[in-house]
Amino acid sequence: MSKTQKPWQKKLHEIIYEADTPAGKLFDIVLLIIILASVILVMLESVKSFEKHVAILDTLEWIITILFTIEYFARIITVNKPYKYIFSFYGIVDFLSTIPKYISLFFGGIHALAALRALRLLRVFRILKLARYLGASKNLTNAIKASRAKISVFLFAVLIVAIILGTIMYLVEGEENGFSNIPKSVYWCIVTLTTVGFGDIAPQTPLGQFLASLVMILGYGIIAVPTGIVSSEYSNQNKNSNNDNKTPIVHLNSQSCANCLASKHQDGAKFCHNCGHPLH
Repeated sequence: MSKTQKPWQKKLHEIIYEADTPAGKLFDIVLLIIILASVILVMLESVKSFEKHVAILDTLEWIITILFTIEYFARIITVNKPYKYIFSFYGIVDFLSTIPKYISLFFGGIHALAALRALRLLRVFRILKLARYLGASKNLTNAIKASRAKISVFLFAVLIVAIILGTIMYLVEGEENGFSNIPKSVYWCIVTLTTVGFGDIAPQTPLGQFLASLVMILGYGIIAVPTGIVSSEYSNQNKNSNNDNKTPIVHLNSQSCANCLASKHQDGAKFCHNCGHPLH
C-alpha cells in the first residue's frame, strides 16, 4: 500500500516532476538553463585562454553542483518509492551528472565528466510535450531492426571486398610507399571506401592511384546501399502506422505518479494507469 504524502511533498512533487503548472514549467525551464550553463562552464575550463578565470569558473561549477545535489535529494523525498527514481534512466543520469565535481576533490580532471549533464537536456521532450510526436523515431528504430540481417550480410561482403582490395594494394604499392603490411593496407581501403580519407597513407604508383580511384567510386555506391535498405523498411513501417491510425488519438499530459513515477497519463485522469495511486 502506498503511503500518504504530506501537502508540502505533493506540492514539491508537482513542481519538480510535472510541467503542466506554471510553477512546474518555470522550474523545468530554469533547470534547463542551469544545465546548459554547467555544460558551457565545463567546456570553458578546457580552453587555455580561460585559465586565468579558473577560480571563477570553479566557484560557479560548485554552485551549480550544490543546486543539482539539492534537486536530486528533493526528487527522492517527494516520491513514495525512492528506488523507482534512483534506478530509473533519469535518476542515474542525474546522479552521474552530480558526482563528478565531488570525485574531482580526490581525483583531478574527473570533473570534466560533468559534461554528462547534457543528457539531462532530454527532459525538454517532457517539458515541450514532444513525446507524442516521436512516432517517426519509433518507426525508424523498427526499420533499422528489421534491416539488421540485410545490413549485416552487406557489411560482411564489404569487409571481404576491403580485405581483397587491401591485399592487392599491398602487392601493387609495397612497403616503400607506406603499405607496410596487409592489415595496414586493409585499413587504407576501409578509410577510402567510407570516403573519410585521412591521407596518412596514399598510393604513389600510377596503377595504385588507378585502383584507388575505383575504390573511391565504389565507396559512394556502398554508402547508398544501407540507406536504401533502411528507407525501404521505413516506408513499410509508415504504411503499417497509417493502418493503425484508425484508433482515436489520446492526448497525454506531463503528470507523474508520486508512487511509481509512471507518466503518459490521459488528460483528466484521476488515478495512475500503472499502480492506481491518486494523481494530483
